[in-house]
Amino acid sequence: MLEEIREQPDALARTLQRERPRVERLRALLKRRRPALILLAARGTSDNAAQFGRYLLEITTGIPVSLAAPSIFTVYRAAPALRQALVVAISQSGESTDTNLVLEGAQRQGALTVGITNEARSSLARLAEHVILVHAGRERSVAATKTYTGQLLAVYLLAYALGAGIRLSDLARLPEWAAAALKLEPDIRQASERYRFMGDAAVIGRGLNYANALEFGLKLIETCYVVAERFSAADFLHGPIAMIERSFPVFLFAPAGATWPAMRQVLERLASRKAETLIITDSSNRAVRDCAGRAVVLPVKLAGGRFSPDDLYTPVPYIIPAQLFAASLAVWKGLDPDRPRGLKKVTRTV
Repeated sequence: MLEEIREQPDALARTLQRERPRVERLRALLKRRRPALILLAARGTSDNAAQFGRYLLEITTGIPVSLAAPSIFTVYRAAPALRQALVVAISQSGESTDTNLVLEGAQRQGALTVGITNEARSSLARLAEHVILVHAGRERSVAATKTYTGQLLAVYLLAYALGAGIRLSDLARLPEWAAAALKLEPDIRQASERYRFMGDAAVIGRGLNYANALEFGLKLIETCYVVAERFSAADFLHGPIAMIERSFPVFLFAPAGATWPAMRQVLERLASRKAETLIITDSSNRAVRDCAGRAVVLPVKLAGGRFSPDDLYTPVPYIIPAQLFAASLAVWKGLDPDRPRGLKKVTRTV
């Protein structure tokens, strides 16, 4: 798991370089055939990448986006009207049975289909009309890391193909920012020891980093066996905050920009309850210094600069400290993060 976390800068650079011609062709097609709706189908970690896609694509394209519920297709045998939709299936292995069945059902209706996968020879790659490949190399760890960030990059490329204001010059900085995040590994390893007896936690994000809250929580669940509840900052204040008591561990993604006021409000409420908070942010968010709790600060500025307005490009570098934390915590707990109990690399459900 740790080896694959460290491979992410190279994997991102390969994906961007090798997929650009394919994405340019898709961009030309989508100029002629703009969808009225985008439907994203995925499971597990890929579903967290889809959640990111929901925010990114709606924010940058204005096209309504929905997350597919595969059971509608596989269990209830229903057929939502998708002829005017762009249906995107996201799967690390490309062998997720129910995700592929969603794609098949959409194709029968004449929908435009795209597959995002790390496996060029997979069922998904053969099935989808158009494919954006993640060039992460074989992922051996059960807990997905490099394929998750590769999927986020693929969604950025899809947004670009849809004519969004995504600049390829900005995406070209993602490997550099990922490498900067990796420099924090020794500090994160040391910080994670404090949590070696943690059994419960909450993880909070908002907007584009809500997907990272879901993904970080999943990594804590599957590699550390921590009961990690995952929330949007807004939903958290609507009830779940009642469970917070003194020293309860809460992890937060808090970039500068549009979501910071909401995250600061959550931090103030957590401070009043004396929760144990750990904030993931970057050096452009100077206001975080005034907040109680510990912070993991990426040594780069990801907002308000020439390359990245607001928090648009924070999700890829922000998840890397969280991945390192989960892998390190598993070791402190005496667990093997590469062999989570009861899990396999490919899960097929219908």
